[in-house]
Amino acid sequence: QDRLVQSGGGLMQPGGSLRLSCTTNGFNLNFWAVVWFRQAPGKGREWVSCISSSDGSTYYADSVKGRFTASRDYLRNTVHLQMTDLKPADTAVYYCAAEVPYSCSGLIKPGDFETWGPGTQVTVSS
Repeated sequence: QDRLVQSGGGLMQPGGSLRLSCTTNGFNLNFWAVVWFRQAPGKGREWVSCISSSDGSTYYADSVKGRFTASRDYLRNTVHLQMTDLKPADTAVYYCAAEVPYSCSGLIKPGDFETWGPGTQVTVSS
């Protein structure tokens, strides 16, 4: 069973930055689409960024566009989510998920993904 490993997260003041990372222990993540989801208390799991497996195109949810950047480190088999100008509304558990083949151009749903990381808490508070 494929499994993703996450690091990063924590507590940050509004306006601050955090970087999340997602990698694997048994396969080459570079060939897979990688999506970052988040889930706030009492809310559903929503996608925030998606890197397609086909052409590498990257998409962002409107709520994070211009503040979050997803990128691949191919040599380290890792995908990062750099989060800047954090806001209290960004507080959530963040999950990475992967699938191949997968295009980010359509409706991105948690049910599309079978391979997940364990999630990491991001809290933005004064």
